[in-house]
Amino acid sequence: MPTSDSATPPSEAYVWVWLPDRTEPVVAGRVQLDGTLHRFIYGRSYLERPDAISLYGPELPLRPGWIEPPDGLDMAGCLWDAGPDSWGQRVIDVRLAGGRHGDAADSAGATKLTYLLESGSDRIGALDFQTSASEYTPRTEDASLDQLHGAAQALERGELSTILSDAFVHGTSVGGARPKVLLHNDDQHLIAKLSSSTDHYPVVKAEAVAMTLATEIGINTAPTSLTTSLGRDVLLVERFDRLGGGHRRMLISALTLLGFGDFLGARYSSYVELLDILRKRGRDGDTAGRQLYERIVFNIAIGNTDDHARNHAAFWDGRQLELTPAYDLCPQPRSGTEARQAMDITGDGRRDSRFTTCLEAAPAYGLTEQQARNIIDHQIETIHTHWTDAADRARLTRDERNQLWGRQFLNPYATRDYR
Repeated sequence: MPTSDSATPPSEAYVWVWLPDRTEPVVAGRVQLDGTLHRFIYGRSYLERPDAISLYGPELPLRPGWIEPPDGLDMAGCLWDAGPDSWGQRVIDVRLAGGRHGDAADSAGATKLTYLLESGSDRIGALDFQTSASEYTPRTEDASLDQLHGAAQALERGELSTILSDAFVHGTSVGGARPKVLLHNDDQHLIAKLSSSTDHYPVVKAEAVAMTLATEIGINTAPTSLTTSLGRDVLLVERFDRLGGGHRRMLISALTLLGFGDFLGARYSSYVELLDILRKRGRDGDTAGRQLYERIVFNIAIGNTDDHARNHAAFWDGRQLELTPAYDLCPQPRSGTEARQAMDITGDGRRDSRFTTCLEAAPAYGLTEQQARNIIDHQIETIHTHWTDAADRARLTRDERNQLWGRQFLNPYATRDYR
């Protein structure tokens, strides 16, 4: 087991990829730390393949020679999109620190390459990272939901018992700040989003309600179901980057599409700029404006102000982008009346979480005011109509319904001045 005292941070990793219509990975190239930057080079054998595709053309065009990361980044975003976020990084830090938490884990010396090589191979998208260019060894271990959930609870308590198991470490390679694990059963691939001991409102059940309502509205969303584990609620989300039979789909986050490398870029992220990219490089450029607009309206309607650029993504097939189903539609806690979305809605910096903001932005998304009103009115009506059924399916108590309705769901600030 590596520890911060004995392990030397890795300086390179081989990037393996599942090509479209292929069920086994091939080595695409190598990422190497050069000073503070991670440069990338495609392998000669990969470039000679007739079915070779770029890992993402604007960042890593399919050509020989070393490719430096885009300006302002220390690693190509399409590579780092496959890495774990804060939750998965925390798990790896504790493991590298020999089970120690706090400052010991923070100083474990993990780097981006460490996180890519230590996290599991069933990561989001169609990339994986190995120490070998010739032999692919997947980092996957089976464990039950209760076993993984128990390890997550132990980690939150600062205990050491099951934290260092391979199954737990490799099952947390998915991004995000909240505790979640990956489950695999035959051809079914799931993300299990766990409740936390620090939750002050029913986070998991609120997201379950939101995903149900989004489906009723007609937004393309990842299928979900609610279950329990160790006495707590768990939201199971079907993965849309898996097609069954060993096929995987490449994903590019909106953060990467916009050219940002971390959450500091969130303050500059814009839905309008994201739409411009989807129109230029996407297969659904004609409908992307309406799709994005519907998601913006819905996030405002349910009080999801955590709609940052990592919570949007597109499939990449080597030639074109295609917006993925909506995910992470999670109502956020709020204490005051006013709220702002994480991304610019209008193109000139407006982020107010109000339907009137959406109306003003409609032309940027190719919509008339009447079309925009129809979308907003349809969502408001559908949420009113299906709220009780969605709340029943999520097993919300009366107090939980009162806590969420009018605060997260259809907060008065969202509809202020709309009518």
